[in-house]
Amino acid sequence: MKEKNSGWGRTLIEFVVMLVVVIVAVQLLVKFVVSKDIVSGPSMQTTLENGDRLYSLRHKQVKRDDIVVIDAPDDPGALYIKRVIGMPGDTIRFKNDVLYLNGKRTAEPYLDRAFAKKEIASYATKEGMDPSSIKFTINFNIATWPSTKSKTVPKDSYFVMGDNRLISKDSRSFGFVKKNKVQSVVVWRYWPLNQMKIF
Repeated sequence: MKEKNSGWGRTLIEFVVMLVVVIVAVQLLVKFVVSKDIVSGPSMQTTLENGDRLYSLRHKQVKRDDIVVIDAPDDPGALYIKRVIGMPGDTIRFKNDVLYLNGKRTAEPYLDRAFAKKEIASYATKEGMDPSSIKFTINFNIATWPSTKSKTVPKDSYFVMGDNRLISKDSRSFGFVKKNKVQSVVVWRYWPLNQMKIF
C-alpha cells in the first residue's frame, strides 16, 4: 500500500513540475518571441479591422510591406500597427495616389481601391469638398515633408503608413520610426475565425 501511495505521489510531483515548466516556457515565449495584439481603430482598414486579434514575432527581420507593431512616437506607452513603406536608404514620394519608391512607380496591392473611393466620397461630403480634389494618399515627398525632411529614409529607421491613408496617423505626422521602436512583425490574424490570415 505504501509503495502505491509513493508511486502516486511521485507521479503527482512529476506532473506539477512539468506544468510549471510549460507555464514558464509559455511566459518566456510570449515575453521574448511571440506577441498577441489586438487592433484598435480603423487606420489599417481594410487589411485589418478594429478588434482583429493577431500574433506577431519579436526580433523578426523587417521587410518592406510588413505590418509591424511599433512604440507610438507621439503617445508614450501606446502601440501602433502600421505597414512598412520605406526601408533605410529609400527615397519616397506620392503623386496622384501613386507611390514612387527610389524613383520607380510601385504598386500597393494591399490597398482596397473600392474602399478608398468610398472613404474619399464620405470625407468629401463631411468636409463639403469636391471628391475629385481629394487623394487617398496626399501628395508628398519625404525630402520636403515637415515630419521627415530627409532625402532618404535614415539608417536603422523605417517609414510607416496605415492602409487607411485618409485617417492614419503615421510617419507623415510623427516621422521615421527607429528600428529599436519596432516591437514585432505581424504574422497571423487568428480572430475573427472566418478572417484567419497569414501575413
